[in-house]
Amino acid sequence: MNDTQKMLQAIINGQSTLKQELLSKIGKVDRKVDILGERLEGKIDSLDGKIDGVEKKLTDRLDKIGKQLAYLEDDTPTREEYDKLEERVDKIEQKVISA
Repeated sequence: MNDTQKMLQAIINGQSTLKQELLSKIGKVDRKVDILGERLEGKIDSLDGKIDGVEKKLTDRLDKIGKQLAYLEDDTPTREEYDKLEERVDKIEQKVISA
């Protein structure tokens, strides 16, 4: 082999070695990304469960508040009932005053 062929062979060997090193580093990065992805998926699933729990609690609480409002509304007198009540109070006041 002459000097030119030796230099070309050295360059090719260096590139081949560099390629192998890069491939091994890329493989390591891929494994780390996969591991992080699995961890992230677990955390996302956990977060989804927590969000579902909070949503259920909020829905339950809003349902309770809605029922309380409905009952409160049922207990309040209508405008007509209030007016009749005012008339009854006036009649009772007149009786008390005249007695």
